[in-house]
Amino acid sequence: MTDENTSPAGASYAAAGVDIAAGDRAVELFKKHSKRASRPEVRGGLGGFAGLFALGKYDKPLLAAGSDGVGTKLVVAQAVDKHDTIGIDLVAMCVDDLVVCGAEPLFLQDYIAIGKVVPEKVADIVAGIAEGCVQAGCALLGGETAEHPGVMGADDYDVSATAVGVVEEDELLGPDKVRDGDVIIGMKSAGLHSNGYSLARHVLLEQAGLSLDGHMEDLGRTLGEEMLEPTRIYAKDCLALASECTVRTFCHVTGGGLVGNMERVIPEGLVAEMHRNTWQPQQIFKTISALGKVSREEMEKTFNMGVGMVAVVSPADRDRALAMLTARHVDAWVLGEVREAEGEEPRAQLIGDHARH
Repeated sequence: MTDENTSPAGASYAAAGVDIAAGDRAVELFKKHSKRASRPEVRGGLGGFAGLFALGKYDKPLLAAGSDGVGTKLVVAQAVDKHDTIGIDLVAMCVDDLVVCGAEPLFLQDYIAIGKVVPEKVADIVAGIAEGCVQAGCALLGGETAEHPGVMGADDYDVSATAVGVVEEDELLGPDKVRDGDVIIGMKSAGLHSNGYSLARHVLLEQAGLSLDGHMEDLGRTLGEEMLEPTRIYAKDCLALASECTVRTFCHVTGGGLVGNMERVIPEGLVAEMHRNTWQPQQIFKTISALGKVSREEMEKTFNMGVGMVAVVSPADRDRALAMLTARHVDAWVLGEVREAEGEEPRAQLIGDHARH
């Protein structure tokens, strides 16, 4: 018979690996960051069961929603123990999908799954998400942090989010607006952004055996710094452009590359003809291609190759659009044009070679 005073402690959530107190501490640490990312339409505050947002007055509003994650870029962040920018990537992947149809991002909710809640780490992640929301002009309307002991390693985590936006029905952008003769404007990416990291890590870290903290002369910084460069958020730039110019559609260049994503916004019977000699990809793409002997076809299918967002505009607004983007400090150029298809041509194609600099 076991004495009551010496019996083993009963099972508990903490013993199973979930630290509720750490979770509460994390919330306290990231509250200040979340407050930065707000809008006048937000109702209530952090801590409720649901985020509240007043939609406002629209004639025929269409809600747009998109969910995404960051992919294996997270592995790099975890390897170098830097977690305050990965949230910017998360926001970018969600909100810049919304603006393709002309929708203004209103709010975002995040989900963080983590092996062990370290309050400071969670606060860093949320700080990045809040910064991304500020850059996008949307509110961070809450989220969820879930501790998964026994399922994920203590240092592992994954992030995802859903963003919601709104567009007036008669201002909706898309393939049906695209016309023969329209001008295709490319906007420069910040580098790898958040796609192709499985291939990038395989080539750079596994095949070439490079160190993330090693300085690379051709990049001008460490490989880790290059690979963690945050995804550029184009939402405000695109919305400003659409308000002043005749924009037919945008194209967010993510997985599938420039051609793969442009095919999604060009209607049957037309071709988006884009010219490689109008821009020069950043050094990181050249490094991956050279070290991994990766073909141009594979590179262009996997990476953005230096083009993060595309606008298809009316020919009459070509110069105005370029001037507006330049004024907003967006590196932009005429990438190509839309023309009628000849036979069974693909809806998007890249031609020529990149300019030599």
